[in-house]
Amino acid sequence: MKQPSLMRFKSKAYESSNKVIIEIKSVEALAPVHKRQLLTYLRLKDLRLGLLINFNVELIKDGIYRVVNRLVE
Repeated sequence: MKQPSLMRFKSKAYESSNKVIIEIKSVEALAPVHKRQLLTYLRLKDLRLGLLINFNVELIKDGIYRVVNRLVE
């Protein structure tokens, strides 16, 4: 069984079981560059799903965003 890898960047990004990347931030407001950054990580690792979580919000549910690589609309 392949061990999950851990990626470290200026903000924290974790890869869980080679299926999802979780990007953790604590910023005033998420900018479009944050979602594009996570999408780049997904493309480099050839993964489909990422979660972008901003902890600097009043309700945590308002700080969770799902990012999907190769999404067919």
